[in-house]
Amino acid sequence: MAATGGFEVVRDPIWNNIGLDEHALAVLDSGPVQRLRYVRQLGHAYLVYPGATHTRFEHALGTYHLARRALALLAERDALRGIPPEAVGLTRLAALLHDVGHYPFSHALEEAGLASHEALAREHLAHPELARALDATGIPEAAARIAELIGARSASPLQGLVSGPIDLDKIEYLTRDARMCGVPYGTVDVDRLLHSLTLVPGAGGLTVGLHEKGVSALESLLFAKYQMYRNVYWHHAVRSATAMFKRLVRSALEEGQLTAAAIAHSADEALMERLRATTGAPLAERLRRRRLYKRMLDVPAVELPVDVGGWVADVPDLTRLVEDRLAREWGAAPGEVLLDFPAKPEMLAAEVPVITRRDVVAPARLSIQRVAEDLHRGARRFRVYAAHPVSPARAGAVLPLLEATADQVRGRLAEDRPLAPGKG
Repeated sequence: MAATGGFEVVRDPIWNNIGLDEHALAVLDSGPVQRLRYVRQLGHAYLVYPGATHTRFEHALGTYHLARRALALLAERDALRGIPPEAVGLTRLAALLHDVGHYPFSHALEEAGLASHEALAREHLAHPELARALDATGIPEAAARIAELIGARSASPLQGLVSGPIDLDKIEYLTRDARMCGVPYGTVDVDRLLHSLTLVPGAGGLTVGLHEKGVSALESLLFAKYQMYRNVYWHHAVRSATAMFKRLVRSALEEGQLTAAAIAHSADEALMERLRATTGAPLAERLRRRRLYKRMLDVPAVELPVDVGGWVADVPDLTRLVEDRLAREWGAAPGEVLLDFPAKPEMLAAEVPVITRRDVVAPARLSIQRVAEDLHRGARRFRVYAAHPVSPARAGAVLPLLEATADQVRGRLAEDRPLAPGKG
């Protein structure tokens, strides 16, 4: 970092120079934020995209930078009139701290049933070093108010910059992830979006909105998000590694070899080191050496009935029982058969107020939202992964289970007959 007057400048491969004031520097130097240096932004995606080793720390810096830019542009247009300076300062710091509660390896552990990283933020904000840095800002109850911004519970007019349909987090991660993965899918018109952000009157007062000139840029952001999910975040090998990791951690938790609290304060390699000392060491070694489970079945969601298989993503305890029952039926060991059917219904959500050139405020009318559900289904795939080959007939026999409800699946597990009676 280079010192310039009363602040520091960090060189960044995406945004070039990022300026940090004294309060941001103190926050940055605290233990909870430094931990993010060792938490990869995209979890196991580096096993597929070697450049995807960027971290939550870099992403936090980038989001803080975008917050500074967005707030400066709003101030230039006099849009911040009447908003207390402390609310502006808290927004910048909340952007820097929005991922402070993040688990190791991206969102995998939230999928596995652990508490959300937003819910954990308050605990990390109470860390003595970070608490002192926030107290030094002189802003009353800074930590609690930042936690509200991170959790989308704040009454601040600037809430939408930190957590919302067009928050700066999304703009940053799509831009950085695409660049670091070396793919052309995450292109976002960042300047147009930032210049189009504004504050508009809403039911509860001012809220973050968009000028109509930025609607096309917003649609391009949403389509970039769809492309990144389809091609990067839900890539079949990334999802195989994610499913293996989730099984590894859940087993360690259930056997009392790890605690959720210890995981929440770990970094990527520290957690893997602990997992290699558990009974799941062979699976951890497979992950380390990229000996990933292979696809035995890979079916696009568009080829399945609508709204089936929700229990696979939503009820991880049930999914594990089904996996182990299938493994037993197919002559495999527990944990050697894994199911994956990721979902993100809000992928293309954009309930953003738009202000027209005639100063009329109305909900955004985006062409992409007319096909949002189809695009979401187009990105999803149901997959069966296994450590050893399984015949297509056997793997395909799993499909009827997707049409059952969670309660019906539990009933099937209680019966003394095969879950997937295919032969071969």
